[in-house]
This record gives sequence, C-alpha cells and structure tokens, in this order.
Amino acid sequence: MEEEVKNTETVDTSPVEEQTEHTEVKTETVKEDVPRKKVREKRKKIDKEKDELIKANLDLKEKVLRITAELQNVKRRSEIDLASAYKYDGFDLMVSILPILDNFERALSIKQEGTEKFLEGFKMIYDNLQSILLSKGVTEIECLHKEFDPSTMNAVMTDTNNDFANNIVLDCLQKGYMYQDKILRPAMVKVNERDVTQENNERNDE
Repeated sequence: MEEEVKNTETVDTSPVEEQTEHTEVKTETVKEDVPRKKVREKRKKIDKEKDELIKANLDLKEKVLRITAELQNVKRRSEIDLASAYKYDGFDLMVSILPILDNFERALSIKQEGTEKFLEGFKMIYDNLQSILLSKGVTEIECLHKEFDPSTMNAVMTDTNNDFANNIVLDCLQKGYMYQDKILRPAMVKVNERDVTQENNERNDE
C-alpha cells in the first residue's frame, strides 16, 4: 500500500511541475515584449522630435539670413543718405543766397552818374560772394547761345532769329546754377523758334 501511494504521488506531481514551468516561460515572454514596445514608441517620439528640431533650425536660419539682409540694406541706405546729406550740405542755404546774388547783379547793371564809387563797393561784395559760392561747389549753368536743355533750363519765352539755329538759347533772363551735380536753380531762357520748313530749305541749299 505504501508503495502504491508513493507511485501515485510521483505521477501526480509531474504534470503540475511542467505546467508551472510552461507558465513561467510565457510570463517571461510577455515581460520581454512590453519593454520592446516601449522602446519602439520612444524611438518614434525621438525621431518626431528630431524632425521638428531640424525644421525649426532651418526656419531659424532662414529668419536670420532675412534679418541680416534687411540690416545690410538699412545700413547701405543709411550710408547713401549720409553721403548725400554730406555732399549736398547747405543746399537750402545756397538757394536762399541766389536772390541776393540777383539783386547785386541788378544793382551793378544800373549805371548812373555819381554812383561809380558806390558801385565799386557793391562789385567787391558781389565778387567775394561769388568766390565763396564757387568754393562750395556752386557753378553757373552756361546757356547763352547753347542748345536748349530742358534738364537745366526753363524756356519762358521764344523768338525768331535767323542768325541762329532752331532751339538755340537767344538770351538768359535769369541765371541758373548747379550745386555739385545737382540743379540749384534752372536757368530762365529765351529760345529761338524758327520755321522748320525754312530751316530745312537752308540746309538743303548748303
């Protein structure tokens, strides 16, 4: 009887042990799968963050380049404006002096007996004023008997003179001046206006 019981115990315990071992294997497999899934998810998250950082970095570089270009343009414009302001410094002052120069010329053109000494003083002041303007870059626009130039002259009168070609300045009614390479005041002139047909006939005769 004792032997039978022993055998029975031995037979009964074996399946239980095998079942336990099998269960432990399954548990270990599940435990191994969970970390792998977390790792994959973490990698996806890292890759997504990496792509976002790369995009943000490219956007930032583009903004920096754009801002740098804008700053360079502002600097260039400022330098141009500063150079122009320095070059044409005193432009408004020169414009305001021109009427004084005109008045001196009108006074000097009036010649009356007994005013010679008085006009000599005027002439000295006029010459000094002209020298100062010339030293500052103010020059008279040459226009008398020159071809009419609308960029530096203002035609206020026309006349016909057969001794000169068409569109030639016959008289300067008010002097014009340049300040450096900028027009300070255009010259007011009288321009020759001949009959075009007559002028063409004269050219053909030549």
